[in-house]
Amino acid sequence: MKRTATLFLTGVILLLSGCESDPSAVSTQALKQELDQNASALNDAVEIISSTAGFKVLTVSDDSKSVSGDSIYDVYIGLDQVKGIYEYHPLQTTDHFGLSLIKFFTKTAENNNMVVKLPLKKVERPRLLRSYSEADTALTNNFMITVSEYYNNYNGYHDYDYKLASEVAIDGAAAGNLNIKSFVNPETGTDYNSEYVFTDGYKARYKYLSGDTTVSGFGILKGDNVLYEEERLTIKNDTARFGREHQYTLTIGNFQIIRKSGLVAPAIYLDGILQTNATVEVIDRESDPEATVCKKRDIQITFDDGTTTKLSSLIGASVENIEVLFDSLHSVYFAAYIVDWIAYDIYYGR
Repeated sequence: MKRTATLFLTGVILLLSGCESDPSAVSTQALKQELDQNASALNDAVEIISSTAGFKVLTVSDDSKSVSGDSIYDVYIGLDQVKGIYEYHPLQTTDHFGLSLIKFFTKTAENNNMVVKLPLKKVERPRLLRSYSEADTALTNNFMITVSEYYNNYNGYHDYDYKLASEVAIDGAAAGNLNIKSFVNPETGTDYNSEYVFTDGYKARYKYLSGDTTVSGFGILKGDNVLYEEERLTIKNDTARFGREHQYTLTIGNFQIIRKSGLVAPAIYLDGILQTNATVEVIDRESDPEATVCKKRDIQITFDDGTTTKLSSLIGASVENIEVLFDSLHSVYFAAYIVDWIAYDIYYGR
């Protein structure tokens, strides 16, 4: 599930222009240790996250056509219109024209939420959710999603409001929470936030906000502690080149690399303090097939003792799963192929 777009992974917005070196800046050895420890904590976190049931659910994809934005199609579905408890239980029936069809979900009880129970195998391969075979009778409804907030007001690809708050359970055990808020309007632009809270206190989040100040980014946290964030900030400025100023922030724990338009080289900060005992260089890696967070580029840090390290060597083992997480929260296939499809099925009584 690779994307060709450059990853814009979120971080803390650090408007540190004009900052000067602080005498409390740490030694070269201490700076190296902080970076190594932060990278190690990130790698451990990504390994744990990628082994969870929630990761497998969030990162489902489908090679069929996406649930797209047809500019003619419009719909409003609120939670009140789909609430209740539903079981995956395909039934042969007919539509109002007398044509044969299959009704996949049966309402078994009333509830203030939309609670849906279905086989995990159907979730893992979303295309199978839209088809039926005799073998499906042997499947058990061991996957449950509880939707406590749902608002789908779609008036076209560039005009819709969407909210989702949901809890996922597999074989009776909690597997995480998916929350999405997306507002797209031709006049006001886009305000999008998605977050998946995994077990063990880990979470990943993505955001995009358009306007005179455009922000895009992605982050991995444990509780409120930032393990990894990357962010691109674009600010409208008529006096700047091309009318925009750009800022890129990479955060790994309490270590930040900030690159701003007009600066000769990126700057390094530790706990918000400018470090002058190391420099950053962006290296093109066109011939290297291994992807990093910067795709065909890598970030090299040179310390004042002459030693160097590259971002790819620090977090190379985590990069692929970081990219998968980014893509999943950016595209939210799970919401489109599973939650929305079920809501449509219930709403239209298919």
